Amino acid sequence: MSIQSLNSIFSPIYEYYLWTLSLSDARTRGWPLVDSPVPTLVYTALYLLVVVIGPRIMKSRPPYKLTWCLVPYNIAMTALNLYIALELLSASTRLRYSYVCQPITNIDHKEEWRVVNAVWWYYFSKLLEFCDTFFFILRKKDDQLTFLHVYHHSTMFSLWWIGVKWVPSGSTFLPAMVNSFIHVLMYSYYALSALGPNISKYLWWKKYLTILQLIQFTTALLLGINGIRSGCDFPLWMQYALVIYMISFIVLFGNFYAKAYIEKGKRAVSYGEFRLSVDCVQASTSKQKCH
Repeated sequence: MSIQSLNSIFSPIYEYYLWTLSLSDARTRGWPLVDSPVPTLVYTALYLLVVVIGPRIMKSRPPYKLTWCLVPYNIAMTALNLYIALELLSASTRLRYSYVCQPITNIDHKEEWRVVNAVWWYYFSKLLEFCDTFFFILRKKDDQLTFLHVYHHSTMFSLWWIGVKWVPSGSTFLPAMVNSFIHVLMYSYYALSALGPNISKYLWWKKYLTILQLIQFTTALLLGINGIRSGCDFPLWMQYALVIYMISFIVLFGNFYAKAYIEKGKRAVSYGEFRLSVDCVQASTSKQKCH
């Protein structure tokens, strides 16, 4: 294929790319990692590379405990998510943002800048969350490196680059705010569980975090569908992307919940019934009562 033919193919694509950039929100231009997709794509590619080669490197090595690192990391992530959630809650309340449909006002207002700033920090927190995976690898928790885990971490960082570049305010605030509040609970749980079995045995609320996430995804899905049907003055492509993405999360997180808690509970009941039958057989042979 000649150079002229290649130019005829890629030139319109590049022009379309430049056109989309011209539509980006002016408020986040020049901010770290925002202007070009290259940094986000490079970091995501490096993340996926570590996911592939990390377990192979650790295969012949002993696992690291990392308590000295896990506790402060999870406390820091708890604090960051709390800051993001409170900033979005406070600013959106003062601006009287709608939780059902909030157009992008794009005004030079102090509270609007707080929303935009918090959304950028939310995007950046998704880069920091890559460490969750790296810690699993270093601790040889390979069973935690599920498709759901890798899909969630790699796509959230990339998709929120789109959010912070084109729609860093408006209805974008709601999923970031709700998810940050849930992450406050999640990283608090991780920080406590990292202290060891003497503490982790009291952490009974892990499965309820998954339930909260499923409620969050379902609510976001319904709001996205409602926004499309009602003609909400928010970018239509963003609402369609939200609906598709939430469906994928509901399926994956729902499957995880079913396997981790429902099927596990059924196996525990079946095992208890089996043990009871064994005890009854043993009791009958020794002429004792079966309880």
